Amino acid sequence: MFDASLWAANPGQFTLAPDEIHVWRANLDFEPASLRALETTLAPAEQARADRFRFPQDRNAFIATRGILRELLGKYVSRAPAELVFDYAGRGKPSLHAAPDQAIQFNVSRSHDLALLAFTSRRSVGIDVELVRPDFAATEIAQRYFSPQEIEELKSLPPQSLAEGFFLCWTRKEAYVKARGEGMQIPLNSFGVSLTPGQPARLESTDSARWSLHSITPDPRYVGALVAEGKDPRIVYLDWNSIDADPKIQS
Repeated sequence: MFDASLWAANPGQFTLAPDEIHVWRANLDFEPASLRALETTLAPAEQARADRFRFPQDRNAFIATRGILRELLGKYVSRAPAELVFDYAGRGKPSLHAAPDQAIQFNVSRSHDLALLAFTSRRSVGIDVELVRPDFAATEIAQRYFSPQEIEELKSLPPQSLAEGFFLCWTRKEAYVKARGEGMQIPLNSFGVSLTPGQPARLESTDSARWSLHSITPDPRYVGALVAEGKDPRIVYLDWNSIDADPKIQS
């Protein structure tokens, strides 16, 4: 269930305690001037990637998400957003170049006009968000990617809960795969998650003792999931748009 009061404003100081995970939500609907300011911080490769999007709304959402990532990450490591350099693991998971002992870890997801960004210290993390779309071909996709137990649980849901259950399952699976950093090398039907709306999030995998799975509701229209290394982290929920209605970019 969505709780607007859960998402706090700018904390003032961007520091991460060892047991903390900061989860930021960001609305990606920007005025052109604000979008241009975010775009100036992107690296040439990121700008080239943005230009490959066919539709302007997808290009703008990508620019906004990468710009916000740079803005927030810059605050955590006290560097200008444009100066940040990313490394990419073999399966594409980004990390901050030359970060000592992987001091800060992060992960990002976006869907339509909303993004979630997770930051933590010295632990792997994966995050995913999806807009719940009732017209989505959930059953057909579930048959291809979900485990037999998940398919049965999905079938047991009442029709009005089917779409939410599907996207709960999908985001939890994606967050786990992203946390491990192995991409589609991990078959989505090789592990299981719970998906019944209103019930606790549960992960069933050969290494489930290593991870904690958390359900996130950043907006009434969306569902999300966070998978983090270790048990019982303290999750702090923050609203990026409350920092400044017209974000100022460090130079």
